[in-house]
Formats: sequence, C-alpha cells, structure tokens
Amino acid sequence: MIRSPDGVAGQPQRCSGCRDITPLPIEIDFAFQPIVDVSAQAVFACEALVRGASGESAHSVLSQIDDANKYHFDQRCRQVAIASAAALGLDSFLSINFMPNAVYRPEVCIRSTLEAAQTHGFPIEKIIFETVEGEHLADRTHLVEIFRAYKTFGFLTAIDDFGAGYSGLALLVDFQPDIIKLDMGLLRGIDTDPVRQRIVRGVISICDDLGIRVVAEGIETRGERDFFVAHGVSLMQGYFFAKPGFKTIPAIDKIKCFT
Repeated sequence: MIRSPDGVAGQPQRCSGCRDITPLPIEIDFAFQPIVDVSAQAVFACEALVRGASGESAHSVLSQIDDANKYHFDQRCRQVAIASAAALGLDSFLSINFMPNAVYRPEVCIRSTLEAAQTHGFPIEKIIFETVEGEHLADRTHLVEIFRAYKTFGFLTAIDDFGAGYSGLALLVDFQPDIIKLDMGLLRGIDTDPVRQRIVRGVISICDDLGIRVVAEGIETRGERDFFVAHGVSLMQGYFFAKPGFKTIPAIDKIKCFT
C-alpha cells in the first residue's frame, strides 16, 4: 500500500488544487532525449519531453494549458512519463519537468507520482525533477519548499535553463539543487567566444564549490563539447549526441559522442 507522505496509511489529505481536476483538452505522450556522461561513456539520464499523442510539438500541447487545467496537466505528465520510461526499460535516471505553480502542497501533490513509481516499478531515487529558472513564480519561497520536500522523498532536483532568467544566483542562495542545466544561449559557439567562456567558467566554479553537478544543454558541435570536457563538465545533452525520440530511447553513437 502507498502511504500518504505524512506517514498515515489510507487516504491522504487533499488540498483544494488536488480536488479541482479540470479535464485536459489533449492527450499527451513523451519523447526522450539522453543526457550523456562523456567521462563514463554512458547515458546518465533521459529527459522526458511532452508531446501530443501523435507526436505533436510541445508548443502545441502547452498552448492549451491554462490556470484551470495546469494541475491536472502537471500530474498527468508525471504519471505518463514514469509509465512510458518503465515500459521502454529505461535503466538510467529519468528527468521530468514540473510546474511549480501547479504544486499547491508538495507533500500532498506528490502522491500520484509515488503511486506511479510503485505501480510501474520505477525507482524513486532514479527520478530527477527539474524546472525552468525563468518560469514566472508567484513566490520563489514556494519553489524552494517544493525542492526541499522532493529531496526529502528521495528525488533528485535540477534547475533547467540556468542563466536564461534573472533569479538563478539568488535561487542558489536559498537552495542548492543536485543539478543545474546551463541555458543553451550561454554555450552556443562557446569554443570561439571568450565572453561566454568567462561567464560559464564562473558558473562552473560556483557549482563545484557548492557540490552541484552541471549539465551543458544544447550541445550541437564538437567544439562546444570539447570546451566543456576541458573544463571538467562531463554531463551533456543536445543534438550532437541525439535528437529526442518519440516514444523511444534514442541510441547513442559512442564513436561520435565520446572521441
């Protein structure tokens, strides 16, 4: 039996957001994109990227999400991503995007995620919850509370698109996630851009001091990859390694990716 996060068996508490389930206007499925560890020459994780049931773009799905259905959407994404990853036999970490503004009480709203992990036999300790630094948050303190609760449950945490918004460094003061994913705008052409190099080296140094792992996201060229290898960043994601695969885990060409 799944116990409620407060440790009492049976029906858990439910907040007003949990009770207000507005049906989704679209069926969803997922594409998966590997995050590679070039030092281990292996796949570290796969990010679950939302799509329509027939592969429609993330934009077409997200354009139909509003305040009325965002809670149901966020919960459904978690359930489908875990079920799909388990069905595909994913044995690496699974990275799931979540919407902080759709989480009312983290200790209650996490119930369906725990149930999905148990139902499909996917280890909780292999789930990463990531959110975008630049998402409009009503209260940054709320995001910190969510992250802290998720770490308590055994999940890993990540900040996506770090450097794209204005709150990244301030957020790190309040909470240090397990992973940050550098915004691709910071690393595009970084092997030939000394300004980007200085900024990114500074971020890498801060993360090293705080014990945070860095993912270089959006790698498209060998030069970009080689810059991060030279600066001790082994986790990378991007088209250079593999494009997202709809309802499949893309294969990694080790000769191309790791030499």
